[in-house]
Amino acid sequence: MSRRGWILFVAMSVIWGTPYLLIRIAVREVSPATLIFLRTAPAALILLPFAIRRAALGSLLGRWKWIVAYTAAELAIPWLFIGRAEIHLTSSLTGLLIATVPLVGAVIYRVFGYDRFDRRRILGLIIGFGGVVALVGADLHSTDLGAAFEVVIPTIGYAVGPLVISRKLGDLPALGVTTASLVVAGLAYAPFALTHLPSHVSGEVMAAIAGLALICTALAFVLFVELIVEVGPARSTVITYVNSGVAILLGVIVLGEPLTFGIVVGFPLILFGSWLATTKPAPMVDELAAEPPAS
Repeated sequence: MSRRGWILFVAMSVIWGTPYLLIRIAVREVSPATLIFLRTAPAALILLPFAIRRAALGSLLGRWKWIVAYTAAELAIPWLFIGRAEIHLTSSLTGLLIATVPLVGAVIYRVFGYDRFDRRRILGLIIGFGGVVALVGADLHSTDLGAAFEVVIPTIGYAVGPLVISRKLGDLPALGVTTASLVVAGLAYAPFALTHLPSHVSGEVMAAIAGLALICTALAFVLFVELIVEVGPARSTVITYVNSGVAILLGVIVLGEPLTFGIVVGFPLILFGSWLATTKPAPMVDELAAEPPAS
C-alpha cells in the first residue's frame, strides 16, 4: 500500500469508528429516518458548491443508475438499519458486528467470481463467523437478536458499495460521486424526516448530528472514495478492523457501555478470521479494480 493509501486508511479507520457512538446518542431523540436526512442534507449542501465549481457532477449523468445503487448500498439502507439497531444495541456491539464486513465481502466477491478461496481463507471465514457466534452467544441474555440481525443488512451493503465504486464509478471524481450520493439519500428520506421532526432536540444530540454530518459524512465519504480508488474494494473494507476497535473503546469510555465477555472473546476471533479471509496469494479483486470501469 502506498503512503497516500496508508494515510487515507488510518484517517478513515478513526473517523468511521465514531459514528456508532454518535448514532447511539442521536437516536435517543431522533428517529433513524430523520437522522439520515439531518446527516446527509447538511453534508450535501456543504459539498455541492465545491462539486459544481470543479465541474464534478456532469460526468455522473450517464451512470446515474450506479450512483443510485451505490447510495442504496453504502448510505440509504445501511444507515436506516444501523439506526434502528442502535435503539436496542450498544454502540460497541453494533460496531463489532459491522467488523464482519470483510468476511461478508469475501463471500460476495467469491459468489460473483471476483475472487477465489483457498484453505487459508476458508479457515478465516470459519474463525471469523465463529467469533460472531461467540459474541452473540456469550451475551445472549443481554442481546436483542432482532436488532443484531438488522446489522446483517449494513454488512452486506458495506461489502457491495466498494465493489460498485471500483467497477463502475472509480474513474469519476470522488467529490462528484460523494455529493450526488448524499443528495440522492437526502431527497429519498426528506418526506419521512420532515413529517417526523422531533419537538425538542438537546444540545448533546445536536452536537452528535453535527459530527455525523460534517466529519463522518461530508469529509469521510470524499476520503473513502479516494481510498477505494487507491487500494481497491477488498482492502478498503479492512478499515472495519480498526474502526470497530475505536467504536468499542468510545462506547466503553464515553457511554459507559460494558466490556462484555462476548466482546473480549469474539472481537479477536472476528479480526483474525477477517485477516485470514481477506489475505490471498493472487489479489484478483484488486487486479479487477485496476481495470477501466464499465459504463
